[in-house]
Amino acid sequence: MKSVLDASTREELIQRINTINENSKAQWGKMNAYQMLKHCSMWDEMVHNNKMGKRVFIGRIIGRMALKSVLKDETPLGKNSPTLAQLIIKENGDIEAEKAKWISLIKRYENYSNNDFVHPFFGSMNREQTGRFAYKHTDHHLRQFNS
Repeated sequence: MKSVLDASTREELIQRINTINENSKAQWGKMNAYQMLKHCSMWDEMVHNNKMGKRVFIGRIIGRMALKSVLKDETPLGKNSPTLAQLIIKENGDIEAEKAKWISLIKRYENYSNNDFVHPFFGSMNREQTGRFAYKHTDHHLRQFNS
């Protein structure tokens, strides 16, 4: 299973990120290219800093089961999956600067060692689970923009 903890997978993702530009259009969802880039860089920043916010009630009930289902195989995340409210981006900005920021955060997974990451919905995730989910999240949004 692919993981951002793997060097060749990180390089593949970086190449795909570099294909995003101001003309990139979403295949589904409401985000434009900048909003997607910002959403993803904020998500990865939260993972690296272990600051995802409080656990949501429904996640406490079904989060572990849902994580197991999401990570059981290579199936991509579904279109229009729900997102955390704090990661909904409404503004627009500099696409190239946001790409550079996101790429630097992807590269930081080379040294990722946090075994105490807590996702607001899924709960505690070990290093391997975080690496696999971070890949799936990144892949989901790159597919969203046909990259």
